[in-house]
Amino acid sequence: MSKRDYYDVLGVERTASDDEIKKAFRKLARQHHPDLHAADKDKKQAEEKFKEANEAYEVLSDPEKRKRYDMFGHSGAQGGAGFEGFDFGQGGGFGDIFNDIFEDFFGGTRGGRQRGERGSDLQYNLELTFEESIFGKEAKLKIPRWEVCHDCNGTGAKSAASIKTCPSCQGSGQIRLQQGFFSVSRTCHHCGGSGHVITEPCKTCQGRQRVYKERLLAVHIPPGIEGGMRLRLANEGEHGVNGGPPGDLFVAVSVKPHPVFSRKGQEIYCDAPINFVTAALGGQVEVPTLHGTATIKIAPGTQHEKQVRIKGAGVPSLKGGQPGDQVCVVKIHIPTKLTQRQKDLLAEFAKESGLTAATEGDGFFDKVKTLFE
Repeated sequence: MSKRDYYDVLGVERTASDDEIKKAFRKLARQHHPDLHAADKDKKQAEEKFKEANEAYEVLSDPEKRKRYDMFGHSGAQGGAGFEGFDFGQGGGFGDIFNDIFEDFFGGTRGGRQRGERGSDLQYNLELTFEESIFGKEAKLKIPRWEVCHDCNGTGAKSAASIKTCPSCQGSGQIRLQQGFFSVSRTCHHCGGSGHVITEPCKTCQGRQRVYKERLLAVHIPPGIEGGMRLRLANEGEHGVNGGPPGDLFVAVSVKPHPVFSRKGQEIYCDAPINFVTAALGGQVEVPTLHGTATIKIAPGTQHEKQVRIKGAGVPSLKGGQPGDQVCVVKIHIPTKLTQRQKDLLAEFAKESGLTAATEGDGFFDKVKTLFE
């Protein structure tokens, strides 16, 4: 019986790219894997289709072989290569695809003892005052975490004599199984992939290799840190098992609101209340800062919401640059209670200025209405 065209076997066009050929083969490999077919008849048929797809992919995935096949057909590809021709140990090509299929069907990894498991990352939520976020601080954090048991040095055993080679896997950490014409390995369930068993566990950690402790850590909070930022402390998370590395500790920062100050980037904002006389005539006003009090100059005719800056009184730069400014927002205070003398003086000021006090009905909308008459 003559061989089918390799492109027809994989179900791709003759102009298919390498990626399209690879995807087509992976799909067929999963569909016709012999170990998915329990019945002998189905299994034999699946095995044949699987080998056929293997042979087609081995030729079409190789640029030189594909070129010869396109020119001379099956004879040009030197008869193709059967399933035995694949190198499962090399990177790329069929080796990568075999790993994908292995993971999908059988789970686990291909041989070898269980590697050390990295410890979990931890997060600590730290709330700072507004001043602490600006000036920084040294924070003392109590971190509960799993740590390597010092009594057994993380082995989980009472002594070295209590650690025995696993009788099921003979110390390899893997159990080899025959899956059709594949020989695959799975993690040994007896020892969990470690290759050894403990006959007498450590009394302190009860064989868990780790103990739960509360650790006190000193953390430097840099000046200028902002709410929503996170600090990463490498290797300060939970300790790993089986010799695995520790995780990291992340410190998530939040900042309490301040009754006087607010922040936008490197700028600090505060209100600067003044009376309407100072706004009109100008003067000097004392305002609070995070470094003490400061005096700002109010120019004559200053309007409500005018911003006056104090250079360098803002937030320090996390990158070591110049600090920001403090922005004082002028708030003109209008008195709500006047003496008769004050009223007379304001009336005299209004008369002198050609101003008239608004009477009932002489509001904004009345003035707008006159524009259309």
